[in-house]
Amino acid sequence: MSSQQNAPAGDVSPALLVDAMFAVRKTAAIKAAIELDLFTTIGTGRTAAAAAAETGCAERGIRILCDYLVVHGFLTKSGNTYALTPSSAVFLDRHSPGYMGAAIDFIAAPEMTSQFLDDPAACVRNGGARGLANLSPDNPVWVRFARAMGAFTGGAGRSLAAEVATWPVLPAKVLDIAAGPGYFGIEIARAIPQAKVVALDWKPVLALTQENAQAAGVASRFDFIAGSAFDVDWGRDYDLIMLPNFLHHFDMDGCAALLNKARGSLAPDGKLIAVEFVPNEDRVSPDFPAAFAWEMLATTPRGDAYTAADLRRMGEMAGFRDATISPMPPSPASLIVFS
Repeated sequence: MSSQQNAPAGDVSPALLVDAMFAVRKTAAIKAAIELDLFTTIGTGRTAAAAAAETGCAERGIRILCDYLVVHGFLTKSGNTYALTPSSAVFLDRHSPGYMGAAIDFIAAPEMTSQFLDDPAACVRNGGARGLANLSPDNPVWVRFARAMGAFTGGAGRSLAAEVATWPVLPAKVLDIAAGPGYFGIEIARAIPQAKVVALDWKPVLALTQENAQAAGVASRFDFIAGSAFDVDWGRDYDLIMLPNFLHHFDMDGCAALLNKARGSLAPDGKLIAVEFVPNEDRVSPDFPAAFAWEMLATTPRGDAYTAADLRRMGEMAGFRDATISPMPPSPASLIVFS
């Protein structure tokens, strides 16, 4: 229970409510700063005048934006000089290997923000987004996702590949469902030199998957299947099938159908792995996996954040005996192995 709920009546504050109502302004400020490359420009220290000259902006605009970012913990200020906080230096300076700023192109894309802000009450009344939302065939938002979200998925991809690389029998034939930027398959190919990867996604997305595989030096071990995972033939005899960040887009029956299709495409000793944000059974903890259900309510017709019990149930519906769920720190995601 939050401190607000426990506070004496005289100490009750509207701060939480005000923060929620104004939260879109914080997103706008971060979007502007990333677009202007402000964090990279500021680096270890710049005045507003110097940053304005380097970014080609009005000094007044840069000063107000920087002050706002100081208030919200993204910058520090000493006299007239602004500098990056340690977390901003790691995640928002383009020179950092941990840079995550590109994700704003998907998270704050008009296609996404409109689903949350145009009529959020309608999603609640309907129990999900109206129409197919992000699940419409060949939705261009997934090209944007593939280009923007690599920093979010790359770490989980490396964790998954590191786990698979410890198996006594390494997979030689791998299927990556909803491959997106391809980082899960790419990390498998890097970790397991004999592995050949089949990436499945919409055709425009696969162009970027192929581009990233080429840049990683593993494109010669990639093949591609374009289309809907529900409709196209996946092929057979895969040693490993991956469903990274995919099941949460569908209801329980849809997930069970996917898992059943995967079971039929596995080799006799093959394994099925999913990556999901798994809330506790109370559905309000940990913070990110629990809050992710709201993301699915607004952007999919029937998607959800599934608990461990949910995942085991859908596995049983598809004919699997069990599902083993393991956290993937520092990511908020979990690794699910169906057996």
